Amino acid sequence: MSVQQIDILLTNGYVVTMDGAMRLYPQGSVAIKDNTIVAVGPTADLNGQYEATTVIDCQNCIISPGLINAHTHAPMSLLRGLADDLRLDVWLYGYMMPVEREFVNQDFCYTGTLLACAEMLRSGVTTFCDMYYNEAEVARATVKAGMRAILGQTILKFPSPDATSYDDSLDYCRRFIQDWLNHPLIVPAVAPHAPYTATPDMVRACAALAIEFDVPIHIHIAETTFEQQGSIEQYGMTVVPWVEQYGLFKAKVIAAHCVHLEENEMRTLYATGTGVAHCPSSNLKLASGVAPIQKMIDLGLHVGIGTDGAASNNDLDMFEETRLAAFLQKGIFGDPTLLPAKTAWQLATIEGAKALHLSHLTGSLEVGKRADIAIISSNQPHQLPYFHRDPEAVYARLVYATKATDVRDVLVDGKILMRDRQLLTLNETELLAQSAQTARRIDAFLTAREDNILSKLLAISADFIPQESFEIQVKVQLPQADTLINMVKESGLQLERPSRRDQYDTMFFFGEQSPERLRFREDELKDAQGELKETFYTMTLMGPAVESEFDNSIMLTRVRFTATARHSVRFYREYFRPQSEREVVKNRQRGHLNYGNTDFAINLDRVDGKIYLEIKSRTWSAKDATHKAGLIGELLQKFKVKTENLFKAEYVDLVA
Repeated sequence: MSVQQIDILLTNGYVVTMDGAMRLYPQGSVAIKDNTIVAVGPTADLNGQYEATTVIDCQNCIISPGLINAHTHAPMSLLRGLADDLRLDVWLYGYMMPVEREFVNQDFCYTGTLLACAEMLRSGVTTFCDMYYNEAEVARATVKAGMRAILGQTILKFPSPDATSYDDSLDYCRRFIQDWLNHPLIVPAVAPHAPYTATPDMVRACAALAIEFDVPIHIHIAETTFEQQGSIEQYGMTVVPWVEQYGLFKAKVIAAHCVHLEENEMRTLYATGTGVAHCPSSNLKLASGVAPIQKMIDLGLHVGIGTDGAASNNDLDMFEETRLAAFLQKGIFGDPTLLPAKTAWQLATIEGAKALHLSHLTGSLEVGKRADIAIISSNQPHQLPYFHRDPEAVYARLVYATKATDVRDVLVDGKILMRDRQLLTLNETELLAQSAQTARRIDAFLTAREDNILSKLLAISADFIPQESFEIQVKVQLPQADTLINMVKESGLQLERPSRRDQYDTMFFFGEQSPERLRFREDELKDAQGELKETFYTMTLMGPAVESEFDNSIMLTRVRFTATARHSVRFYREYFRPQSEREVVKNRQRGHLNYGNTDFAINLDRVDGKIYLEIKSRTWSAKDATHKAGLIGELLQKFKVKTENLFKAEYVDLVA
């Protein structure tokens, strides 16, 4: 028999293949040529057939497929420990997003990804699925480290660190996909952040882009009860059917978290071939809950395990994550037979690959697949003794006893990236110094921000959320009062959702301390007879507005956040201590118009004894805002408004 020349031979190890038959070779070897596995089997069979340039003795080691981190935000390794023990919305809107807006750029994403890759390689991870900003830099760092990854460019309906609107994010994502498509290590992806940070048009556009290039979509789904409840209140349905109606699942979807899925939603994910990324540590730390992944597995879903980002975990240790995933199903659902070690290790390897739509390349040790392999020492005190009567006890050894620090060697795509615990592609000393420098800058930023109004709001408002960034509006003073219904009817249009209300606004100003405005609103909804039906209280924070003026309207671009006001106006006055304040009282007739397939809010307001017609609309898209400005001009013509009566200001400025 002729001897075949190969590049690497892993020999004398306990080979855990994770193939379809779940084959085990207690004395096994793996032969590698170029980037591909060419043979797997007993050492006695392979050693005589192959001659390798590099032979790695794996005595007292387990040879396993590399672990697959199914969901993370790699650059956020630079935000590890930044803001712990907070609710998800406070953590996200109060700390992560402000810091990201200030610091996240190309260098941040490149360095943060290198740091994450170093940590993941040390814990046996060979493939990860990412969602973040500047993913071209994430890709560049991943390739330098030598790892395999699905990299999703984040798309949000509001401005992000690398885009002013989701239009820009989509354009960036398209270029990113075109540049990295068919790379041997990188699979580019489209990553709409979540249903609650998306619009219908955005979901449609993301799905279309993913389908056009046949790349995955990576999205957070049903992470919190708040997300599901908000979707029901706003759309009358939970999140999975909401995104399904806009074509999301026509693409290859990777759904992260899925903590609060209803069973019909799980069945939808199964029917559409969607993969699930389970993140137990992050879901516990943020009190999001525990996903019923055993139920998902029983329904046939492919589930992988992810760490989430280091800012919410706070590590990228897949051994810890896999062990916790197994324990949680047993403890929370009261059955010690749930998610046994063998199944848990499948989730960390081959099932993770299936969830990421990558099982044709990686996830198991099989002939023809890429050589993505972790070699794990198995003779440490915390792993011994080892009982030989049950060969499958190796899975329990891996899941329940082994630590990330037991990983000795790592190969990705046939290249050795870590040998004897030494990283070969990354300079850890340099990375640690760079991360310390970034931490000092962020510390200084947050220290200076202690008097920030948004920070104070988030400390008392759990439901504070961003609103549309672009507002098109115009006001017209009318010579006499009329009913809004009559006015609209005379123009040939149809008024929708008419209502009457009295609104009492108190606007807080902070002078040179801050250009932001904070509005407390008491909104009294009246019935047809003018009797009080219901009262709503809200707080709205408005950043400084950048105005773009049109002939018939203005466009205000600004950051806006809103929340339910749970305290009195006296409380907010004493809590925020504004430098000055103004009050605006409005008697308002409100309705909506659908004109040009676009929704406009239309108000007939009595303010300070004067009558105003106000037309406005909001959007997350700058292009859409410009389009709506033109439509407002057409509406003004239909209402036969004289242009000299236009006001391009807000009521609080008019009454000043």
